[in-house]
Amino acid sequence: MTETVTAPRYVTYVPLTDLRPAPRNPKRHALELIIDSIRMHGLVETPVADERTSRILHGHGRREALIELQTRGAQPPDGVLLDNDGGWLVPLLRGWSSRDDAEAEALAIKLSRLPGEGGWDPREFAAVLEDLATSDAELFDSLAIPHDEIDQMLRQVDPETLPGGLREDEPPTLHLPDDGDANEMSADDAGRAAHSTCPACGHTFTNGR
Repeated sequence: MTETVTAPRYVTYVPLTDLRPAPRNPKRHALELIIDSIRMHGLVETPVADERTSRILHGHGRREALIELQTRGAQPPDGVLLDNDGGWLVPLLRGWSSRDDAEAEALAIKLSRLPGEGGWDPREFAAVLEDLATSDAELFDSLAIPHDEIDQMLRQVDPETLPGGLREDEPPTLHLPDDGDANEMSADDAGRAAHSTCPACGHTFTNGR
């Protein structure tokens, strides 16, 4: 007979109004981008609670986005339930307790900062962007990646090392065409490239963000 083990971490649904923010949260949020993501994909990433403080230490942006959606009269997104009174119930990861306020704030910073520290593999990123741009423009636009960031990333990739290229088994070569060649983009009024061209297929990425 399989022994039942009490889960040290578990997800439970709680009223949106019960999500209490941390007293200090230095992380800024692109609220409209979070709202657009939740509308398109539902609530996927679960806020995280600190049992010691009964406050959340991760998920402040999602909390704000859900409150804004509710204020605008939107229907509950996928992943959010309704209680008997029509209130929104959201999933919350529970079971972790901080030793003190210092540990709570340190973990809150890590949960927001560390996922982006690894950066991106230029070749894989370029291949994924190319596939999205050519197969689903709406999904590609929803990434809201600045034009100059896409252009800089594409310039790190030798097109022959992309999937389907003559040397796709080689590591991405960080040697690119010089500035001023056919891949250079004209700048828009904000000083960013108006578009970026994939060095592998010549597809022009146009991102309205």
